[in-house]
Amino acid sequence: MHTPPFAESITEGDVRWEKGVGDTVSEDEVVGEIETDKTSIPITASAAGVIVELFVEDGEKVEKGDKLFKIEVGATGGAQAAEPKAEEEGQAPEPDVTTAPPPEPIRQAAPSTPPPAVEKSTGPIKVTKPTPPPPPPASQQPIQSIKQTDSKVAPDALSGTRQETRVKMSRMRLRIAQRLKDAQNVNAMLTTFNEVDMSNIMDLRSKHKDAFFKNHGLKLGFMSAFTKAASYALQAMPVVNAVIEDDHIVYRDYVDISVAVATPKGLVVPVLRDVQSMNYLDIERGIAELGEKARKGELAIEDMDGGTFTISNGGVFGSLLGTPIINPPQSAILGLHAINDRPVAINGQVVIRPMMYLALTYDHRLVDGREAVTFLRKIKSAVEDPRIMFLNL
Repeated sequence: MHTPPFAESITEGDVRWEKGVGDTVSEDEVVGEIETDKTSIPITASAAGVIVELFVEDGEKVEKGDKLFKIEVGATGGAQAAEPKAEEEGQAPEPDVTTAPPPEPIRQAAPSTPPPAVEKSTGPIKVTKPTPPPPPPASQQPIQSIKQTDSKVAPDALSGTRQETRVKMSRMRLRIAQRLKDAQNVNAMLTTFNEVDMSNIMDLRSKHKDAFFKNHGLKLGFMSAFTKAASYALQAMPVVNAVIEDDHIVYRDYVDISVAVATPKGLVVPVLRDVQSMNYLDIERGIAELGEKARKGELAIEDMDGGTFTISNGGVFGSLLGTPIINPPQSAILGLHAINDRPVAINGQVVIRPMMYLALTYDHRLVDGREAVTFLRKIKSAVEDPRIMFLNL
């Protein structure tokens, strides 16, 4: 078996095996995966059989066309497959009981000289052990022997341990680190803040979430409200949706929003395309599909390629406030945070409302402060009262 097909932008990756030599696999069963800097590519068996050889060690780098493993088609694992493995490890296989020859009788050879006579004694036998010589004083002992003794005793005397574990960074984590550092080196990043009163959108969700789930089989969340509001604000402020390329500014008349999703392997940002033409249902369905693919590790390069704007929802982890980092080559990113009841002044009175902080990090080379603040206020207004989007106010 050779490496599976790579995308055009991928040339190499690291192998992670899930099966080993001697394991039985079925056709199309996942044997391992190739972890690249963008996604993971599954390695599947082309036929049913037993894995007899792995050409690449776990964690090693492979390139396009490299041999990965060998399968004995039609074979099955078990005792037959285990015997050769035991021989390789230097352990002889157990003999078959039904065919083993009977043991020969044991013959004792006569001693060449008679043993010495032992005198009989009526009393108990006393055995005298030689007295060991006294140890030399500490001043005369070699320093090396003293240090070795101390090193053996020290671990038992400690009540705790101070261990360090070294783990190789995955290619995806290395790529994320590189992109984040590139964003700091290239962009003139600045962050502005605002807050949203979530009362109306929470009431809307409470009233219609059951009917929404009954009719569409999807939960009505807050991400659809913020994603649609971001699309509305990006169309009103197209410079936030633009990007710098060399000495030009590229404006887009479409909105492709990258939604940050946390996975065990790192943060991925699949893209929801043409959000400007979507409603709440389309957005919820698209986010659910991308999230499911991300959790299963089935995101393809095409799912994460492109994107004109990013939304990162740290509020699901309880984040109160933070400054997100731009996802290059984009020019801005919106950070959502936790919803907390806070006292606010409304019509001259202090009331308790569910509030959320918003953070917009933008490239100040392209986006001015006035445009960034106006953009964030439009998102605030569209979330607090979605009717303004339908009336285009």
